[in-house]
Amino acid sequence: MQEFIEKIMHLAKRIEENNIWRGRECINLIPSETTPSPLVKLCEISDPAGRYAEHRTMKGKEVYFYQGIGFIHDVEEELRAEMARYFDCPRVELRPVSGQMANEIIFKAMVKYINRDRKSGEVFRKMRLVMNNDLTKGGHLSSQPMGALFNYVEEDPGTGQERVVNFPVRKDCPYKTDTDKLADLLDRQKPELVVFGKSMFLHKEPVEAVRGIIKDWQPRPVIMYDMAHVLGLYGVLQEPFKEGADIVTGSTHKTFFGPQRGIIASSITKDSPLSSLWIDIKGRAFPGSTSNHHLGTLLGLLMATYEMNAFKTDYQNQVRKNARALARALNDAGIKVEGDASEGFTETHQVVLRVSEHGNGNELAQRLEDNNIITNYQALPDDASFLEASGIRMGVQEMTRYGMKEKDFEILAGHIKDVLANNAKIKDTVKAFRQKYLQMQYCLPVEQAAPLVARIFSSIFPNERFIELLGQRINKTR
Repeated sequence: MQEFIEKIMHLAKRIEENNIWRGRECINLIPSETTPSPLVKLCEISDPAGRYAEHRTMKGKEVYFYQGIGFIHDVEEELRAEMARYFDCPRVELRPVSGQMANEIIFKAMVKYINRDRKSGEVFRKMRLVMNNDLTKGGHLSSQPMGALFNYVEEDPGTGQERVVNFPVRKDCPYKTDTDKLADLLDRQKPELVVFGKSMFLHKEPVEAVRGIIKDWQPRPVIMYDMAHVLGLYGVLQEPFKEGADIVTGSTHKTFFGPQRGIIASSITKDSPLSSLWIDIKGRAFPGSTSNHHLGTLLGLLMATYEMNAFKTDYQNQVRKNARALARALNDAGIKVEGDASEGFTETHQVVLRVSEHGNGNELAQRLEDNNIITNYQALPDDASFLEASGIRMGVQEMTRYGMKEKDFEILAGHIKDVLANNAKIKDTVKAFRQKYLQMQYCLPVEQAAPLVARIFSSIFPNERFIELLGQRINKTR
């Protein structure tokens, strides 16, 4: 028992230290992360976190396989409506528990869909060809043959490689698609699925251009946009459904305000030629990919979507202003910034640096971390390997939510330059800088949130003695 207690005490201490370090002392610039609001976090650990609510459509009716799910049923329906409002689309599938799972569901559904009408004696087949962004040009791992696409696209018998073709990129800016070459490539290759979206994501994707090229093909490719990194910028960056996309997938915890989950949205209606594809997507979500779809984070996502729908415009505009302010200030300080300078180097939340003249990107990312600036190293389009990356990738979304504005990011650019170019030791300076940005914005003000936090917390832990002792401990540590 003593060993058990010691392990718990040690772990609790480490959790506390990490919470304080990342939450109060660091400038967090990982583009794929965010910190949810206190209310969202409490939703995540509320009663549904330990429950099940499996369900599927059977004979036109949604059938649930567990009792006691009235509340979470209502939550799921309300979240579906809130997300449909956010995307302005008719179909939303909420059960993926990650963005990568959302993508894999689409790939599974595509294989089922293209085999629906095969005749007797025809061999079950995979997708013949998929078009996507090259991994080395910023494409996301989950839509690569080495990722979630692996089992769902045919191999070329001549090369033994999966039949995937990449968008051509511009010579002057490899972060943008070469639309002049795109039409010919599409016409020659005839992909069955076109996948937009990146993890190194600086500029818009040419959804409308591709839809214009393929709109009269019979059959035409399905257009999918993996918005994992830019889901929280839907509308201000692009509106893929208005541009011709059939499906949007994404993670809900990067630029969006939510806990770690995935989502699928679609413009497919009951009257669409692709209506049976949506049926296959639902079937591959459950039972094809999930059983328990993590009901605590589902509840948290509803709270986060309330926040996003309330503060979307102000938040999105500030993110883009901040990203461009950071990029411009770093460029002015002599740090090489990637992307189209005429677009302010970025149209999203991301800023990408070329740091090879200062050292190896892997080592420089660690140097920044040693000074409490959290980024990640990034292989750039002309790099041979992620192991010898010449880039640093940053995102402004989390610190935007903690109240940083353009002038603040200009100051931060100076700190980043000092670390990268001068190997300055400024950990204490960065810790002091972070103290100005501890109050989360774009959510319920603390005066209104605190009573709700107290109510929800006390309902999670109903033991009055526990609450009393907890209050005493909190007061003592302060």
